[in-house]
Amino acid sequence: MTSQHPSLCVLFADVSGSTRLYEKLGDAEALRAVERCLNRMSRVVDGHGGRVIKTIGDEVMTTFPTADAGIQAACEMQHRVTDLPPVSGVKLAIRVGFHYGPAIEENGDVFGDTVNMASRMAGLAKAGQIMTSAETISAVTLSLAPQVREIDALTVKGKTDDVRVCEVLWQEGADLTMKATSIVASYNVARLMLRYRETELTVDNAHGPLTLGRDMSNEVVIKDQRASRNHARIERRRDKFVLIDQSTNGTFLRIEGENEVVLKREEIILRGQGTIGFGHSALEQGIDLMSFEVLE
Repeated sequence: MTSQHPSLCVLFADVSGSTRLYEKLGDAEALRAVERCLNRMSRVVDGHGGRVIKTIGDEVMTTFPTADAGIQAACEMQHRVTDLPPVSGVKLAIRVGFHYGPAIEENGDVFGDTVNMASRMAGLAKAGQIMTSAETISAVTLSLAPQVREIDALTVKGKTDDVRVCEVLWQEGADLTMKATSIVASYNVARLMLRYRETELTVDNAHGPLTLGRDMSNEVVIKDQRASRNHARIERRRDKFVLIDQSTNGTFLRIEGENEVVLKREEIILRGQGTIGFGHSALEQGIDLMSFEVLE
């Protein structure tokens, strides 16, 4: 049975540094420590009318009916785990991310853009942090709520507009004002001009990640056997464009006036203008070089 809910608050939390825990404590003791954290988080979920969707390793995925319940549960999770004593000298910590929006529930699981956004928020959090979106904060109706601060605007895959990201300052207590002054830095909207064979295109803030490779599913199909099927991608991150290699033979980048660099499962910010070679030197003259120019 599938049902479309108007909105859900999806929250991810995981035990930070669990790999180090296993290395330092050994499997049995580390597993007990992780389970202790997960059990505390599960009790918090129950206490705020939420539901544990799944637990994978050291991570728990949960849902709440409102943004209010989500933000309260996130703060209580942090407090409860912080109260745990160190295990063999290792202090336990969690990182939490959540997002409120439309979601689809099916066979006990939850799907959709809200889940992806919540996962992205959790991925931005560090140990002891709670991250969420400004969109979620605007849905919180509590008269007394944790203080938050807007920390950045990030480019998120699948989103045309940048996502405003907030940190929930749970350690300050629960009787603080709702919002702090935004400290998001302003930036210019840049454009990236690309030319490859007969193809010429512009990447701007309305364009998602650009995929490059031999496979016909790529936005720019590279017609060179030295290129990988899914060779590279270019992502916009605020006012910058990042070239990300994911190939076998590497991506060769020459920025005008600089030495050529080779990317192998690495990334680099594109600057000025230059050329990109797919599996071979950008210094080689040929039709399979891509030229680029970053326009401010």
